[in-house]
Amino acid sequence: MHFPLFIRAQRNCVLCARLLALCAISLSIAATVYAQAANPEAFGRQGQGRGPGRGRGDGAPTGPAPRNADGKPDIQGAWNPNAIQQNVDMVATGVKPPFQAWAEKAYNDHKSNISKDDPEARCLPPGVPRMSTTPYPFRIVQVPGLTLIVYEGGAHVWRQIFTDGRKHSDDPNPTWLGESTGSWDGDTFVIDTIGFNGKSWIDESGLPTTDKLHVTERIRRVDAGHLEIEHTVDDPGAYTAPWKFTTHPTQLKGELMEYICQENNRDLEHLVGASK
Repeated sequence: MHFPLFIRAQRNCVLCARLLALCAISLSIAATVYAQAANPEAFGRQGQGRGPGRGRGDGAPTGPAPRNADGKPDIQGAWNPNAIQQNVDMVATGVKPPFQAWAEKAYNDHKSNISKDDPEARCLPPGVPRMSTTPYPFRIVQVPGLTLIVYEGGAHVWRQIFTDGRKHSDDPNPTWLGESTGSWDGDTFVIDTIGFNGKSWIDESGLPTTDKLHVTERIRRVDAGHLEIEHTVDDPGAYTAPWKFTTHPTQLKGELMEYICQENNRDLEHLVGASK
């Protein structure tokens, strides 16, 4: 599999020399944490969400969600997808897609062949909704009439979500990321996307899609440092009914970096499938 998450780690390899020392420190900390586990009150104080690093254990702030001048939650900013397990194997996380017979066979074939034909491993766009789970940060930018989502990796692409009241095209040009419109439902930003090319997988294990795919994303800013994105997959070409999964992005500490998937891609030489 091709996870630029590892490449990001390589860029910080100057820290590797400290690893052994940190392991020793971690053992000491672990003993302290184990002792604290017997004192629920101590953890209760830490879980009240009063400032960065408190409340959820992920280091993101948990204060009130900021709002724009129009009163709507401000969902802008840089975010970590925080969904690597869903990216690798959606079914293993408890999701049960209602397969059509051909789609289930395709899925099983992809898995048995060790995901040899995963488009993302070849630096092709992950597509929607997989852009939400691919392990690279993304940035949401909102201006009047338009919301942009810029992705650090997964082919280094962007999405345009039109919020000017327009309707979908009658016959949109099939693309990897589809054609998106957006609107507010109370405090939830809703993205409606059609017009896919049917070439993307929903996860690395090989959940298939067709050009009939219709994805709805409902984005809610839970607090200052957390989003919740509910994805509804409606693809009557591959599944017998719509199905859902939810991701929980966290606020990124830092900025998006340049990442070029095609540069030094070492995956292709290893994508040979299962041995016969």
